[in-house]
Amino acid sequence: MKSTRVMLSIVLLLAATAAFAQADAHKHPTDTPKVQTEAQKAFTILKSLAGTWEGPVAMDAQLREHAQGAPENVKVSLRVTSRGNALVHEMGELDPAADPTKYDHPVTMFYIQDGKLLLTHFCDAGNRPRMTAKISEDGKRIDFDFLDVSGSTQYGNMQHAVFTIIDADHHTEEWIFRLPNDKTMGGRMELHRVTQQQASAR
Repeated sequence: MKSTRVMLSIVLLLAATAAFAQADAHKHPTDTPKVQTEAQKAFTILKSLAGTWEGPVAMDAQLREHAQGAPENVKVSLRVTSRGNALVHEMGELDPAADPTKYDHPVTMFYIQDGKLLLTHFCDAGNRPRMTAKISEDGKRIDFDFLDVSGSTQYGNMQHAVFTIIDADHHTEEWIFRLPNDKTMGGRMELHRVTQQQASAR
């Protein structure tokens, strides 16, 4: 019985994949592309950042006090997944062999829901805040404002994030954290794209 269920799951998965492929194949090359909404435009811009990044972190005084011994440089990985429906952002130690329970390694998921670009931040503080995006008129700045949070906020939670596009190989990220006493602290990362060759040399 178990093997039958497994086989049925595989058949359904293959059928769904084939249906998607067939739908793509039937698109006419002259089909008029739909005008992107603000959320879709912002998501497309964020997905263009897929790759590996690193750079210095400028922390405010309060964050420096809480993050003694923190690295001066940070590594960031952005990866498009789920047939283009999600973007994964990982920050911190990117060595897959390292133990993620022993260092900070927050993960953020970007996706469109109900016509809005959202992020869910899986925080090292043990909670999951959500934020909604607004894009600047020139498309170079995407601001994420706090929407809600799941899980305990005993240690605080992420409150705000800003992505500013400089060019194809440079962008900045600002992350603001709200402490339990309602004070905030934050940092700004000046990131440059790391090529595969550079990454392999390390």
